[in-house]
Amino acid sequence: MAAPLPRLRADLDVMPSPLREQPGLVLRDPLGYATVTLVVPPVMARALGCFDGQRDADDLRAALTQMGARGDVAGAANNLIKALHDGGFLEDDRFIELRAARHAALAALPERPAAHAGTGYPATHAPLTKTLRGYFGRIGVDGNGGAAGRVRAIAAPHVSPFGGAGSYAHAYSALPPDHGDRVFVILGTSHYGEPDRYGLTHKPFATPFGSTRTEAGLVDALVQGAPSAISIDDPSQFVEHAIEFQVVFLQYLYGPSVRIVPVLCGALVSGARRGRAPETNERVARFVGALGELAAREGDRLSFVLGVDFAHIGRRYGDGFAARALDGPLEEVERRDRARLQRIAAGDPAGFWDLVTERGDDDLKWCGTSPLYTFLRAVPEARGQVLAYDQWNIDEASVVSFGALVFPENERA
Repeated sequence: MAAPLPRLRADLDVMPSPLREQPGLVLRDPLGYATVTLVVPPVMARALGCFDGQRDADDLRAALTQMGARGDVAGAANNLIKALHDGGFLEDDRFIELRAARHAALAALPERPAAHAGTGYPATHAPLTKTLRGYFGRIGVDGNGGAAGRVRAIAAPHVSPFGGAGSYAHAYSALPPDHGDRVFVILGTSHYGEPDRYGLTHKPFATPFGSTRTEAGLVDALVQGAPSAISIDDPSQFVEHAIEFQVVFLQYLYGPSVRIVPVLCGALVSGARRGRAPETNERVARFVGALGELAAREGDRLSFVLGVDFAHIGRRYGDGFAARALDGPLEEVERRDRARLQRIAAGDPAGFWDLVTERGDDDLKWCGTSPLYTFLRAVPEARGQVLAYDQWNIDEASVVSFGALVFPENERA
């Protein structure tokens, strides 16, 4: 019996090709293990299901024939297998080799480089400063902090800053100018990391503004308190935008050497069924406990920044309709988003979780649940207020919702 084909990696970005002259599916590796980006032609793309770890090359050839492939079907099948193998898109020995090399290269870096400079925001100091000043100017502030009182936490988007400029500005304008000596624990959504785990790094974050000071001692305290829940220098930490965008805004307010503890929060899947809390997973419970102990011990030396988006609606996200921001079905999305935000602002993680799990979240597809829930459990006294809510068409048929919240220190239960 022939050996089965390796599985296609589950952590790839798969999307329709935007090139008319090259139709099919684009395969891209967001973690950077793969050496290329592939465009798989339509017939070949329909046969990718054969790479499931159970079917073999004969099954692939039969599937291609059934789907209308012509000419040298065996050669086409072999070419597809080779392209996927050589590029690092399969769970096989080539992928293991590429992954090991990438991990070693990242571990050797002295800092976490700016992954999104030049795409999510300007790549040099002066244009970046001008751009951010313009974002704050939209809401009539200069971005240097002007809020009264002291702030325990803010929640800001992690959508591209040019798309969520108003909400970013509302969130960061809530931070007072005298908070620059604080350590900011940044809880960001992990789009690629392991579920029910948290990704940290000791490395400073580099941006066009300079390098942060990552508080290694506080990172170590979390690792000591919840070792099984944490991965250090996971490659997702080097490609994610959820923390990087927050770093840029914090540096704009407080200077390049702002002190941070960067935490990527994996999806909470153990509690995905209604009535079952995420803490039923021991790793989640241990991390929430360790973070809560750190917050209580450090007190007002810490502030939290949550990098979160809300709903993802439309064709890009698997829905069968074109979505328009704040229009039609998106009005109901806003109503449901705001209901969740009420629970978050009230410091009610259980009520928030009930709303997330009432329909399995398959329709709203919130991208911020884990950081928000983790914060609410770790800092149970937190009470907040919603500063902004918005929706943005990320393309002509797809919408992301997001907003801004602040949790003042003087509003505790």
